[in-house]
Amino acid sequence: MGLFKAISKQLLKLIEWNDNSHDTIVYKFPMDDRAEIMNGSTLVVREGQVAVFTKDGKIADIFAPGRYKLETKNLPVLTTLGSWANGFNNPFKCDVYYVSTTQFTNLKWGTVNPFTMRDKDFGMIRVRGFGSYSFRVNDAKRCMVELFGSKKKFSTADITDQLKSVILSNISDVIADSKISAIDLAASLTKFNAIATTSLQTYFEKLGFELTKFVVENLSFPEEVEKAIDSRSSLGIMSDKVDTYVKMEQAKAMRDAAQNTGTVGTIFGMNVAGGLGTAMAGGIIANNNQQQQQQGGGGKFCPNCGTATNGAKFCGNCGNKL
Repeated sequence: MGLFKAISKQLLKLIEWNDNSHDTIVYKFPMDDRAEIMNGSTLVVREGQVAVFTKDGKIADIFAPGRYKLETKNLPVLTTLGSWANGFNNPFKCDVYYVSTTQFTNLKWGTVNPFTMRDKDFGMIRVRGFGSYSFRVNDAKRCMVELFGSKKKFSTADITDQLKSVILSNISDVIADSKISAIDLAASLTKFNAIATTSLQTYFEKLGFELTKFVVENLSFPEEVEKAIDSRSSLGIMSDKVDTYVKMEQAKAMRDAAQNTGTVGTIFGMNVAGGLGTAMAGGIIANNNQQQQQQGGGGKFCPNCGTATNGAKFCGNCGNKL
């Protein structure tokens, strides 16, 4: 009977996990009902992994990367749970889980529906956004307790929806706490990403994760807000060059008017000259008077509106006293 029992057991001499998936967070080492761990079995934990031993659903010993010969001295919690006061010489049963501690990168997040944010310039506005994030497991025990349960395998696909919900439910608060206005957000994404990473870290830590990177790739606002931002940006660009711009436009207007018939009246009618226009207009009027006299017409023009006066004491057009 004892021989039959020994033959029926599958004694595990080597426990290891070769992960080629790149998206598996927790993996349960396969053990059927006959599999048992023997005293002196070898445990291999590779870089980027943590091995977790459980007994009757309770987390026992955790192993960092390395190669181990399983004995009572390196299984203190499991020894206590199994009541092996003097060490175990017979095979025993327990569950072994491998937890990946490498980074899971370039995971996407995005708004299905716009969220509402309060902005100091535009009040309440609706915002859409998308981007990416990366995380790793930094507390294997908490990750096992909070997420894994009794599954045989747990991958990023099993958690991304929950992480998206965490991000989207807190992103509006993150924007508000950042005190960056909608106008400045587009130009301050690097600063905002750093603030968001710090703010969201707390929620990831509750699941045993570390948020290693959070990126907002785009934030879009309603069309009317986009137009207002564009207009405000244009004013900001011209803020220190308004005087130069006005002078250039005045000079351009005077040049174009001088090339057209009825120059003086056009200049005064547009009222674009100001001090510069008045001086130039006066010069043009004097030049016209001189040309008229040289042609023998003897005519004169009103200095106010440029209308020919023909020797009158008052301008027939604007009533200016000559």
